[in-house]
Amino acid sequence: MSEFSKYYHAGAHGHLVGIGGVSMSPLAEVLRGAGLEITGSDFSESENVRHLRSLGIEVFKGHHAENLGEEVEFLVRTAAVHDDNIEIRTAHERGIPVFERTQAWGEIMKDYKNAICISGTHGKTTTTSMCTHIMMAAEKDPTVMIGGTLPLLNAGHRVGKGESIILESCEYYDSFLSFNPTVAVVLNIEADHLDYFKDLADVEKSFRAFAEKVPADGLVVLNADDANSMETMRGLERNVITFGLDKPADVTARNIRFDGEGSTFELIYRGEPFGEFSLNIPGIHNVKNALAAAAATIELGCSAEAIREGLENFHGAGRRFEFKGKFHGADVYDDYAHHPGELKALLDAVENMNYKRTIVVFQPHTYSRTSALFDDFVEQLRRPDLCCLAEIYAARETNTIGISSADLAARIPNALFFAVNSELEKSLAEMAREGDLILTVGAGDVYRIGEHLLAIKE
Repeated sequence: MSEFSKYYHAGAHGHLVGIGGVSMSPLAEVLRGAGLEITGSDFSESENVRHLRSLGIEVFKGHHAENLGEEVEFLVRTAAVHDDNIEIRTAHERGIPVFERTQAWGEIMKDYKNAICISGTHGKTTTTSMCTHIMMAAEKDPTVMIGGTLPLLNAGHRVGKGESIILESCEYYDSFLSFNPTVAVVLNIEADHLDYFKDLADVEKSFRAFAEKVPADGLVVLNADDANSMETMRGLERNVITFGLDKPADVTARNIRFDGEGSTFELIYRGEPFGEFSLNIPGIHNVKNALAAAAATIELGCSAEAIREGLENFHGAGRRFEFKGKFHGADVYDDYAHHPGELKALLDAVENMNYKRTIVVFQPHTYSRTSALFDDFVEQLRRPDLCCLAEIYAARETNTIGISSADLAARIPNALFFAVNSELEKSLAEMAREGDLILTVGAGDVYRIGEHLLAIKE
């Protein structure tokens, strides 16, 4: 029994620090629905905060010791809130237990017959979104937690009344090891988050532990084309279903036809034709994501019709090859890719889109990742016609390595480095022309460069 389970019952009083966050606001809603008394605090007002207040949840603006009433029995904090936060310090002083949000979600998912957890170095948000579309089309009324905005939901989450919960599941800090999946999807495994993991072997160890959390009657969905995933799960004593295109797999596709920004293919399930399906997002990597989503949902009883409807109606999640607008005749898109493997998939996809010129505006994310995967970034960023490099987005780190995007630019013949984003925006506005694809790429605030560009009066 987890420590959080002691407090997961009707009448218990919990306080959520950072309650307006994308993963915290649905958590508050689910806990409230389970009969708990919930309060919370957040630095800023938001639509999420207003929604929670409409449900009768008291949300304090700002973090203060007095926000913790005498009735509070436990705290849950978002990953952005650290031990120096006044409410966390106050809880520790009063002996009130403090939990991470993943611990709470892990306990909650025990209430669901099906807990579908989508993991992998790349593709999690897209595949979680595809699963959501399919389960909604199948009228399964799922609860959903996604790490991005899904237009279908007008949010990154939903609270349903069905038997299924779908969660994007991240390996960073081993956070997904707090989850209790009945269906674990592993899209791929690569070296990443090396500020936490020692090396690839350490990453693989974490994913193996995640898969082993699936019960004996559960399911693990594996990418047959990904050697790291298959080797990591070798000898796994669980029900396994594989998907892929290059290696023999339980769920595969044939007769793949690319058309503009999408594709059509015939899905083969355990050697038998299952139907023809269409995607309205580009790239062979998204065909593989669709196969992963289909593999999981077929095993949960979704019909070919529901899968077809779900995939056809999916046009991408926020910041996943998201069309932002036009500038001087150029198409401006934004994408969250921040790992060389994600960059490769993105650039592979756009090569089929027949633009006259591809301009990638890339903002590396964290010093540790840029340093550890430097040569791989160089290999991918050489590919577009022009690469405009913004300075590294620090996120949670300080630059103890002494690395800069200028170091990448020195190795990339088609690259320009800009120490200040405003200068990059000015240069981009001057170079943009009819027939260009402009891609703002990265996990930081690089999307603002595209938005600022589009805000310029032409």
